Amino acid sequence: MGRWTLKLSPWNRDTAIDWLDKAIANGDGGSWWSMVITDTRTDEQNKKLWPMLQDVATQVEWFGQSLPKEDWKLIFLAALNRETRIVPNLENDGFVNLSTSSSKLSKAQFSDLIELIYKLGAERAVVWTDPKEQQASAPQEAAA
Repeated sequence: MGRWTLKLSPWNRDTAIDWLDKAIANGDGGSWWSMVITDTRTDEQNKKLWPMLQDVATQVEWFGQSLPKEDWKLIFLAALNRETRIVPNLENDGFVNLSTSSSKLSKAQFSDLIELIYKLGAERAVVWTDPKEQQASAPQEAAA
């Protein structure tokens, strides 16, 4: 007897269907099947992240350093989670960040991550290269 858990997402639909078929066919109660439905990030959110990080990386200096987009992602994730887990590396001459990855974020958490990037972009006058981002960050004119 085993217990199996599958976190459902758009990317593992076929696996979920296969598990359900097996659970129905295996109706002897010998196994427990558990499927957890989560509200995972959307493709649109995912496609938005890296261009925004690239814009920040090319336009913002952080404590006198130009950082690559991968480093900016870690900075934003640390701010989002307000938790940083760091351990020494194998050589004991540096550290490794074990904080949450963006792939584990819910749709709402991913939205918060994007908002953090917008916030820093507004504070640092980042000009977004994606026309949709330019519209989203433009000041809204008051209706007459």
